[in-house]
Amino acid sequence: MDLLNTLVDKGLRRESPTREEALAVLATSDDDLLDVVAAAGKVRRHWFGRRVKLNYLVNLKSGLCPEDCSYCSQRLGSKAEILKYTWLKPDQATAAARAGVAGGAKRVCLVASGRGPTDRDVDRVSDTIKAIKEQDGSVEVCACLGLLSDGQAERLREAGADAYNHNLNTSEATYGDITTTHTYADRVDTVRKAHAAGLSACSGLIAGMGESDEDLVDVVFSLRELDPDSVPVNFLIPMEGTPLAKEWHLTPQRCLRILAMTRFVCPDVEVRIAGGREVHLRTMQPLALNLANSIFLGDYLTSEGQAGHADLEMIADAGFEVEGADRVTLPEHRAPVGDGGCGSHAEGAAGGGCGSHADGAAEGGCGSHACGGVCAPAPAARTEEARTDLVAVRRRGAGTDLAPNA
Repeated sequence: MDLLNTLVDKGLRRESPTREEALAVLATSDDDLLDVVAAAGKVRRHWFGRRVKLNYLVNLKSGLCPEDCSYCSQRLGSKAEILKYTWLKPDQATAAARAGVAGGAKRVCLVASGRGPTDRDVDRVSDTIKAIKEQDGSVEVCACLGLLSDGQAERLREAGADAYNHNLNTSEATYGDITTTHTYADRVDTVRKAHAAGLSACSGLIAGMGESDEDLVDVVFSLRELDPDSVPVNFLIPMEGTPLAKEWHLTPQRCLRILAMTRFVCPDVEVRIAGGREVHLRTMQPLALNLANSIFLGDYLTSEGQAGHADLEMIADAGFEVEGADRVTLPEHRAPVGDGGCGSHAEGAAGGGCGSHADGAAEGGCGSHACGGVCAPAPAARTEEARTDLVAVRRRGAGTDLAPNA
C-alpha cells in the first residue's frame, strides 16, 4: 500500500504525515489492519527498538473533584462507587510507589483529583516526590495534579519531579461537549507551563467518547504541535455512574488504528497505552506493543487493570523487553533533562520533533475532497458490545489496606 510506505518513510525522517494521510489510517479496513500495524511497527522499532517502558500510577487523592469532565468517575456529581479518600501521607505514597518499582516500573505517576493544586498541595506533593527519590534515585516521577498556576511547575521541578502530565483529551472543537468547568486553552496553558519549567511534558487523549475521525486527528496534531515527550492514549472506560457510561464505540481493531495513527504523527515520542487497554483491546493487547513503547503496569486510578505479572508475561511472550532504569527512553536527538533520563525535546532540533509538523500540509479532511488519492474507503460501521464485565472498580492498593497490583 503506497500510503503505508509513505508513512513509514516520513516516520523514519521524523516528518509529519498530512491530515488526510492520518485520516486514511483510521479509514483502513480490517483486512489491511496487520499491514497498518506492521508499517507503524517499523517506525516504533526504529526509534525505540523492542523496549517497553512500564509506568505505575499512585492515586494520591481519589474522588470528590469539583470539575465536570464527563468521562471521569471522580467528577462532580459522579455516582460511580469508587474509592474516595483525601491526600495520602508521603510514607503511604512512597510505599505504593515502591510496589510499582519492584514490579518493574521505571516511572511513578503521582495523580490527585481536583481542578488544580493549591500552594499547600504543591508542598505536600513535593514532600512525596523527595521521599520517593530518597528511596530510589533512579525512578522517574511524573506529577498529574490538574491545572497549574504560575510558579508551581518550577516548584515541582525543584522538588525532583521529572515530568508533568496534563492531557488535551479531545479536539478543541468538541472540548466543550465533555467539560464545561474549564477550557481547552486552560489545558494547553498547563502543558506549556510544564515545558517552560524544564519538566518533561506528558499529554495525550481519550478515544471512544463519540468523537469523529477528524476529532482524533485534530487532537493528535495539536499534541504534535505542543511537542510533549510522551503521549498517553486512553480508551474510554465507560463506568456506571458517569455521563458516558453507555458509550461503547471501540473495537480492538479501531484501537489499533488509533495507536498506529498516533505513532505516525508522533514517530519519535513515547506513545503510551493508558487506561482502557484491557477493556477494548482485550486479547489483541500484544499487537499494540508493536505501536506503543510504553504501558501502565497493574491498576489505574479508580479501576482495576490486568494483573501485573500478566503484563510482564505479555511483554515477554510478544518478543519485547522491559526497559531498564539504565536506558534513556527517548532517542538521542530529544535531549535528556538532568540526570533522570526521561528526556525532553531539543530546542530547535533539526528536522523537527513531534511538535514541528511539515509546513503546507493540506488541511482538508476526508470529507472535503482534499485527500489527494490516499483515502481508503471507510470501514463498515460496527457497534461494540458493552463489556461491563471487564470494568472493575479498584478496591486495592493506594487508599486501602490491600496489597497493590504490581
